[in-house]
Amino acid sequence: MFLGTHTPRLDDKGRLILPAKFRDELAGGVVITKGQERCLYVFPMPEFQRIAEQLRAQPMTSKAARAYSRVFFASAHDEVPDKQGRVTIPGHLREYAALDRELVVIGASTRVEIWDKAAWESYLAESEDEFADIEEGVLPGGL
Repeated sequence: MFLGTHTPRLDDKGRLILPAKFRDELAGGVVITKGQERCLYVFPMPEFQRIAEQLRAQPMTSKAARAYSRVFFASAHDEVPDKQGRVTIPGHLREYAALDRELVVIGASTRVEIWDKAAWESYLAESEDEFADIEEGVLPGGL
């Protein structure tokens, strides 16, 4: 399970050093793809394969499933982190997420998310007030 918030930097070659506590689980390979709210999702390969199976199980007649699958798979980039735990974020994904040098990498349970630092701070400022109200709808009966 991926937890926590980290603040690495993107180097001049578009590489990110993965947080040390995430490296073991990601060492076998990752898939980086477009996420919601203009962040990037980083999945360990087994989790990406599980999601791919779920998407394949959707009927081809579902317009929403086709549209989501196209964007999700077309933007995906697979890679094995190097010995220093670095992965290269392709230009089209850096552009999509408006990544600058300052990043925020968060653990989001079964995936890692990569955010531009300013975008994350803005998202958090907008979302924190709603956090308490959202709990009941997401976790029926509460914690």
